[in-house]
Amino acid sequence: MDIIEILVDEDDGERIDSYLADELDEVSRSYIKKLIKDNLVKVNGKNIKPKYPVNQGDSIVVNLPEPKKLEVKAENIPVEIVYEDDDVAIVNKPQGMVVHPAPGNYNGTLVNALLYNLDSLSSINGVIRPGIVHRIDKDTSGLLMIAKTNLAHMSLSEQLKEHSITRKYYTLVEGNLREDNKTVDAPIGRHPKDRKKMAVIYKNSREATTHFTVLERFTQYTLLQAQLETGRTHQIRVHASYIKHPVVGDPVYGSKKQKFNLKGQLLHAKVIGFVHPRTKKYMEFSAELPDHFVKVLNSLRTMGK
Repeated sequence: MDIIEILVDEDDGERIDSYLADELDEVSRSYIKKLIKDNLVKVNGKNIKPKYPVNQGDSIVVNLPEPKKLEVKAENIPVEIVYEDDDVAIVNKPQGMVVHPAPGNYNGTLVNALLYNLDSLSSINGVIRPGIVHRIDKDTSGLLMIAKTNLAHMSLSEQLKEHSITRKYYTLVEGNLREDNKTVDAPIGRHPKDRKKMAVIYKNSREATTHFTVLERFTQYTLLQAQLETGRTHQIRVHASYIKHPVVGDPVYGSKKQKFNLKGQLLHAKVIGFVHPRTKKYMEFSAELPDHFVKVLNSLRTMGK
């Protein structure tokens, strides 16, 4: 049984089942409700109900039962390893690859590939997500940090929590962004009507900040660099849509009419930088845009659109 303790540091007011679903990342809200029903979640030492409103200063203790033993197999799937040492690896994930297994999908993921291509992975996130410190969406390409040891995992996770990791994305968006630089500081939470989507909302949300920089302008599109200050689910895609410049090819937040026959959004995690867990030296890595992204840009340059 894993015991997780959380001290609420701000006056939230959000239902505890929703709050914990966000705090514990991939633990679903329905599973949180089951834990509460089984009295495995206590606030200030007392049992509560799923609708309990979280308050500043609350001490939350979550007892997570040991996961059922699942076997995730190593698969001989090619993956580009940009850097590797005894502690960390940097991989360049292609568009269309899921980062880790999930119920009903235990094969063909980045984790399956990592189990085959790397000699060790951290165990902090269990058998389903070994080595995975952070994620990018299935149809987003680019760089990911992989922890090979638990020491590295804890260090990288803490840097993510402190917002000290450099994360720069390239994205093509609809329309022409007027400002050369634009910061979007708008909280993100679950969409009130569609729980599969995220949205800019001011209740039951988390702070989110994205810094956009124009790299190249076309008549109907803009190539942007998006630097994350926080790392909320779908953050760049939601913020781009919020300022009326949705990411090209985005099937969820983008335009219904797509002109380039894409398989997903044009969003690439191009740069990642962090302090190495062991050497304490800053390291930064970059990955070139994938072919499908370059093809669209070259087409726009040729046609002058």
